Amino acid sequence: MKFIWPPIMNALNERRKTISDGLAAAEQGQREREKGQMDANELVEEAKSQAQEIISRAEKRGTEVVADAKSEARTEGERILNAARGEIEMEANRTREQLRVQVAQLAVSGAEKILAKEVDAKTHEKMLSDLADNL
Repeated sequence: MKFIWPPIMNALNERRKTISDGLAAAEQGQREREKGQMDANELVEEAKSQAQEIISRAEKRGTEVVADAKSEARTEGERILNAARGEIEMEANRTREQLRVQVAQLAVSGAEKILAKEVDAKTHEKMLSDLADNL
């Protein structure tokens, strides 16, 4: 017993120590895995939060861009409308002036036919011009 028992006890103690060290290492690994999992979860939550913030900013910017485009379109439409009104007014004035000239010419022609004599163009041109201004 003296020769057999001490080596068996040493082997058992070494085995117990190896098992104990293995269990301690396993527990340490388990704790590190749990810590790593928690760190990963925090990173995922942080990434989700950042992604949501980016999406929110993008939506807000998209709304601003649409509003700016509408405002620019409205301004451009008003500018085009005002230009068209100006052109219409100018064309109406030109047409009125042409009508005045035509009415004056018709009046002279009618007066010539009624009087059956030649009308002095220079003298009556001033009179017709005054008449056209009154029309």
